[in-house]
Amino acid sequence: MPKPPPTNFRRTKSSVRNSAHKTAPAQTSPQPQAATHAPITPARSAAFAILLRVADTSAHSDDLLHGPGMSALSQADRNLAHTLVLGVLRWQIALDARIAPLLQRPDPLPTPVATALRMGAFQLLHLDRIPAHAALSESVELVRAAGHPHAAGMVNAILRKLTRQPPSTPKLYETTAAFAERLAHPLWLANRWVQNYGRTATLAILTHDQAEPDTASLFAPNPDLPHLDDGSRLVAELAAAAHPTPTRIWDTCAAPGGKTLILAARHPSAHLLATDANPRRLQSLTTRLEASTPAGQQLPRTLNADATALPETEGLFDLILCDVPCSGTGTLSRNPEIRQRLQPSDLARQATRQREILTAALARLAPGGHLLYSTCSLEPEENEQVIAAALAAVPNIIAQSLDPILNHHLSTAGLLTALPADLLRNGQLRTLPGANFQGDGFFAALLHRP
Repeated sequence: MPKPPPTNFRRTKSSVRNSAHKTAPAQTSPQPQAATHAPITPARSAAFAILLRVADTSAHSDDLLHGPGMSALSQADRNLAHTLVLGVLRWQIALDARIAPLLQRPDPLPTPVATALRMGAFQLLHLDRIPAHAALSESVELVRAAGHPHAAGMVNAILRKLTRQPPSTPKLYETTAAFAERLAHPLWLANRWVQNYGRTATLAILTHDQAEPDTASLFAPNPDLPHLDDGSRLVAELAAAAHPTPTRIWDTCAAPGGKTLILAARHPSAHLLATDANPRRLQSLTTRLEASTPAGQQLPRTLNADATALPETEGLFDLILCDVPCSGTGTLSRNPEIRQRLQPSDLARQATRQREILTAALARLAPGGHLLYSTCSLEPEENEQVIAAALAAVPNIIAQSLDPILNHHLSTAGLLTALPADLLRNGQLRTLPGANFQGDGFFAALLHRP
């Protein structure tokens, strides 16, 4: 694999994450330190190593923060490393905008130098409890330990300049470019959200993305069900309620399995097939289902299969969940590196794959059956336009409103503790993080074969 180019503060490396739910775990370990260097705390060393992995590979921060390398740290160090990694990734665009004017030359910086600068700047600008001298000195030592001692003086000088700058405050009225930079989002993404959802909703989404995900739940506690974020749980419950008595269920892109377990719990007597195209992820899914399925309940069957090429011998299904891989733009609070990797051209590639999966799944829908299509994307190309294309291409399929399920069935079943208003657009689920929903952004549409 060719070595990635040095980091440029004006533009970062692009590598699209398919989904908040469809990633492979990666491993990391604290950055090695030479004996001649001043000590670096384990938390900053581990955070630096993770940020380098995210910048230089397709690894994802959530996997690395829960990987084996973090288990050697104390709880306090794990907490700080978690804060540093996600904070730097969330605020990277804004941090780069503060750092860039302080550079003597606009030349791209080596990734370790850029990463150390961002870590130092994030601590100085966003973490009141971190002493300035600790953030500054350890950023300098990280650069030295990473093999760039010549850059130590520059890192020291820039971070000292940051400490002397007055805090930035938003103007009474900001352009889209101004609030996109202030809230650390790509301008192209902010522009399309303003066009699709309006300025007020876009500001709410961007603000939501800069905070830790809300841990509150819309759903009544149930220790027998898997813990899912509200958006994922809502999609799973909508799918389960789409058909009252299915005999055969197919979860097309099932890993990591949380929605599969909800389907199994709601329809314990149904034959449930869970497929995934990735063998390693399928094995993790199988292990999770075996560990979490209650005794006496039928264990869902798993199969390593691409959703577009399910063997004909599997037959037809009464209920299908198509929670497809996507850009993940509804999960930027949880998966902040997406904003550094995603490019506008990636949306068309995602949409092509999604149309293929949905079309193939509809071909396996039995008469009288229901299919729920969902993504954790905010982009129409991956959602409404995919549904429209499928309805035009597949005969004898109709769209149905989710209103009876969302506003009546789930509430009367006693599953919800509260239900935000305005979650439906034209009968389809559309959650907007921070705007109409305090959770990830999800889309869902219900299709039916009469």
